[in-house]
Amino acid sequence: MLIPLAILIYIIVIAVGSKKAAQTQPTSTTAVVHTGNITSNAATAFTNITQEPWDDEDDGDREGSAGQNPNNNTESPAPQGNSSTSTDSVDSGPSYSGCFPALDFDMPSYVPTTTKNWWCDMSSEYAFMGFSYEVTSCQSFSKLKKEFTDIRNTFNGRYVRIYGACDRKGFYDELIEAAWQAGLGVHALIWFGFDGGDIWKTRRDTVISILRTNPKAKFVVRALQFGSEPLFDYVLKPSDLAAQVKLAQKALANTGIPVTVSEMAYGYQAHKGSDVVLEAVDLIDAHMLPFFSTEASTGKKAWPIVRKDLDWFIKNGDGKKIYLSQNGWPSETYPGVEANSPDAVADIENEEDYYDLLDTHCHELKSIAGGGVGWFAHLYSDYQEPGYGILDRNMVKKFSFKPRTSC
Repeated sequence: MLIPLAILIYIIVIAVGSKKAAQTQPTSTTAVVHTGNITSNAATAFTNITQEPWDDEDDGDREGSAGQNPNNNTESPAPQGNSSTSTDSVDSGPSYSGCFPALDFDMPSYVPTTTKNWWCDMSSEYAFMGFSYEVTSCQSFSKLKKEFTDIRNTFNGRYVRIYGACDRKGFYDELIEAAWQAGLGVHALIWFGFDGGDIWKTRRDTVISILRTNPKAKFVVRALQFGSEPLFDYVLKPSDLAAQVKLAQKALANTGIPVTVSEMAYGYQAHKGSDVVLEAVDLIDAHMLPFFSTEASTGKKAWPIVRKDLDWFIKNGDGKKIYLSQNGWPSETYPGVEANSPDAVADIENEEDYYDLLDTHCHELKSIAGGGVGWFAHLYSDYQEPGYGILDRNMVKKFSFKPRTSC
């Protein structure tokens, strides 16, 4: 029986269209984490790694990852799917100019397919970097976006360094989205807290899962920290902490996100064998809180204290990039924030003087091996932790704050 020509053409068109549609379906089974929610697949994306042993792969070099050199812009698989905004992943390659998060960088209207040529070289990341930003209050997405934009536009911040933890489902996706929209980089954090227990393991799994599956994460998150001060707080033995760093590095190898520990010099010095942690980290997030030194007096006179700890990190850090991640001088004291020197003065004047001191040493910080030393101000606002903010509880500047971002 002969098939009429019109029907035959119709059958051919339908067949070709179906084949084309089938070819355009994504082949990856990795779920995309959308802002506000973690899909069931994304929530279990880290399962194979968190079971001990976390995986049975060879512990060899992390080829192409930031573990070898955080300045390397790694070519990693294109993100699958879209985030919950209008910016879509495209395959056209980079069409932006400059590097992220330089102050003159304009965020693209799409999510690139590769981090190649995306990040600024760490040699440009010295002087003022941005703020430590406490998230214990579980800020809403709108507040994150508003305050991240303020940090970027008002203070010329390039990053926020996360402090504390919010365990609300989807919070880290919202944080990444807010940072993307504000054009701000992030030093993410796995928070141990001060109460003991194993909740840090849940936080570790959640954060790493999101960094692996959120398509914008590797374009926003500059580093992942274990903290804060896990050695000083005796949370883990140095060997166990180093093992956690290495496992996280393996989990994030395809993202190019470096892994570190946020810790003070004394935290390392107090533990025999802590050199294994410094050897494991990709870069150094050093705490600098000279107010608590037994030699402290005023913010203006703090440089010898700063330089002493900085020199220790330089001597023992094998030339790795150094950031002063938890760094500042309180404007008030209260239980838990108390001086160890009778001469230490906590007030707004000394808080301002300390940051001015760092600013005057910009060239010295720039010259330090590893790409210079960048510093964060701890914290953005006193609503996050009393006395440390550049802004007071009413979101008003406590003093003029215009530190240099280059010199």
